[in-house]
Amino acid sequence: MTDLGRLRWRCRRGMKELDVLLTRYVDERFAAAPAAEQQAFERLLDAQDPVLYAYCLGQTPVPAHLESLIRRITAVGPDR
Repeated sequence: MTDLGRLRWRCRRGMKELDVLLTRYVDERFAAAPAAEQQAFERLLDAQDPVLYAYCLGQTPVPAHLESLIRRITAVGPDR
Protein backbone atom coordinates (compact mmCIF):
# COMPACT_ATOMS: atom_id res chain seq x y z
CA MET A 1 0.00 0.00 0.00
CA THR A 2 1.22 3.48 -0.85
CA ASP A 3 1.96 5.96 1.91
CA LEU A 4 -0.36 8.84 0.99
CA GLY A 5 1.61 11.33 3.09
CA ARG A 6 4.77 10.51 1.14
CA LEU A 7 2.83 10.72 -2.09
CA ARG A 8 1.39 14.14 -1.18
CA TRP A 9 4.93 15.32 -0.43
CA ARG A 10 6.04 14.17 -3.90
CA CYS A 11 3.18 16.24 -5.36
CA ARG A 12 4.77 19.42 -4.04
CA ARG A 13 6.38 20.87 -7.11
CA GLY A 14 7.96 24.12 -8.14
CA MET A 15 4.69 25.32 -9.69
CA LYS A 16 1.59 26.03 -7.64
CA GLU A 17 -0.67 24.91 -10.49
CA LEU A 18 0.92 21.47 -10.44
CA ASP A 19 0.78 21.31 -6.63
CA VAL A 20 -2.98 21.88 -6.77
CA LEU A 21 -3.72 19.44 -9.60
CA LEU A 22 -1.55 16.62 -8.31
CA THR A 23 -2.59 16.95 -4.67
CA ARG A 24 -6.28 17.06 -5.61
CA TYR A 25 -5.84 13.88 -7.61
CA VAL A 26 -4.21 12.14 -4.64
CA ASP A 27 -6.86 13.36 -2.21
CA GLU A 28 -9.89 12.66 -4.41
CA ARG A 29 -9.04 9.76 -6.70
CA PHE A 30 -5.79 7.96 -5.95
CA ALA A 31 -7.04 5.57 -3.25
CA ALA A 32 -9.94 4.32 -5.41
CA ALA A 33 -7.90 4.13 -8.63
CA PRO A 34 -6.91 0.74 -10.06
CA ALA A 35 -3.42 -0.45 -9.14
CA ALA A 36 -2.13 0.15 -12.68
CA GLU A 37 -3.27 3.78 -12.55
CA GLN A 38 -1.70 4.26 -9.12
CA GLN A 39 1.60 2.91 -10.42
CA ALA A 40 1.41 5.13 -13.51
CA PHE A 41 0.78 8.17 -11.30
CA GLU A 42 3.77 7.39 -9.11
CA ARG A 43 5.97 7.03 -12.21
CA LEU A 44 4.53 10.27 -13.60
CA LEU A 45 5.77 12.10 -10.50
CA ASP A 46 9.33 11.30 -11.63
CA ALA A 47 8.85 13.62 -14.62
CA GLN A 48 10.20 17.16 -14.54
CA ASP A 49 7.81 20.01 -13.76
CA PRO A 50 7.83 21.58 -17.26
CA VAL A 51 6.85 18.22 -18.78
CA LEU A 52 4.01 17.67 -16.29
CA TYR A 53 2.81 21.23 -16.77
CA ALA A 54 2.78 20.87 -20.55
CA TYR A 55 0.84 17.59 -20.32
CA CYS A 56 -1.73 18.99 -17.89
CA LEU A 57 -2.31 22.17 -19.88
CA GLY A 58 -2.42 20.40 -23.24
CA GLN A 59 0.64 22.23 -24.50
CA THR A 60 2.34 19.06 -25.66
CA PRO A 61 1.00 15.70 -26.81
CA VAL A 62 0.58 13.22 -23.97
CA PRO A 63 1.92 9.71 -24.56
CA ALA A 64 -0.97 7.34 -25.26
CA HIS A 65 -0.34 5.28 -22.12
CA LEU A 66 -0.81 8.42 -19.96
CA GLU A 67 -3.79 10.04 -21.69
CA SER A 68 -6.52 8.71 -19.38
CA LEU A 69 -4.45 9.44 -16.27
CA ILE A 70 -3.80 13.04 -17.34
CA ARG A 71 -7.52 13.47 -18.06
CA ARG A 72 -8.33 12.25 -14.55
CA ILE A 73 -5.70 14.51 -12.97
CA THR A 74 -6.99 17.58 -14.76
CA ALA A 75 -10.65 16.70 -14.10
CA VAL A 76 -10.51 16.52 -10.29
CA GLY A 77 -11.52 19.26 -7.92
CA PRO A 78 -14.58 21.43 -7.46
CA ASP A 79 -13.71 23.66 -10.40
CA ARG A 80 -13.62 20.86 -12.97
